[in-house]
Amino acid sequence: MKPTTQLVQLNPLEQLQTGRLTRRLTQLVVGLSFFGLSMAMMIRGNLGLAPWDALHMGLTQHFPISFGWAVFIVSVIVMLLWIPLREMPGIGTIANAVVISAVADFSLSLLPTVDNFTLRLVLTVGGVWLCGFGSALYIGTQLGRGPRDGLMTGISRKTGLSLRLIRTLLEVSALSIGLVLAGLEVLGIGTVLFALLIGPLTQAMLPWVMIHVQKPE
Repeated sequence: MKPTTQLVQLNPLEQLQTGRLTRRLTQLVVGLSFFGLSMAMMIRGNLGLAPWDALHMGLTQHFPISFGWAVFIVSVIVMLLWIPLREMPGIGTIANAVVISAVADFSLSLLPTVDNFTLRLVLTVGGVWLCGFGSALYIGTQLGRGPRDGLMTGISRKTGLSLRLIRTLLEVSALSIGLVLAGLEVLGIGTVLFALLIGPLTQAMLPWVMIHVQKPE
């Protein structure tokens, strides 16, 4: 049977009542860990960052915080923006902020800075691919949207504008602020690869890692 993508809209309580919780929580942590590792790989590749990571990196250059703490702080600020949008966080939302930031800092402490261009390219391309895989894993658990995805869906619901347009506006805004804070060093082939490939990669891999659940009666 061909795998399908069937995301179910669940509130936080329903996310816990749909069963297969051990597998879903395990997959959630693995997926978010891959996501955090992918950030560190792209930073060490130093060939351009994802838009939100450009913002995170810019913050580290103006405040005495690590990259992981920048990720966490931005996640919290974004979740505060959910309040007027009446978005409901789930387990995955909170885990997204905590696990990704912690793994990103831990991975950066392990991955050395590299000068060889080939290795940098491998880290960059591998980081984009791993981010797509990690995204598919955590989305497939159906345990709640990440902070930035929730902001996108909330604004779309409030304004009636398309998800694609809102996503583009948010990404461009994050990248623009990152460029102002960190300079052109955060822009490169990695930024382009991320923009072009992260959506298709996540969509392609999601059906194979989706954990199917049913909305409680």
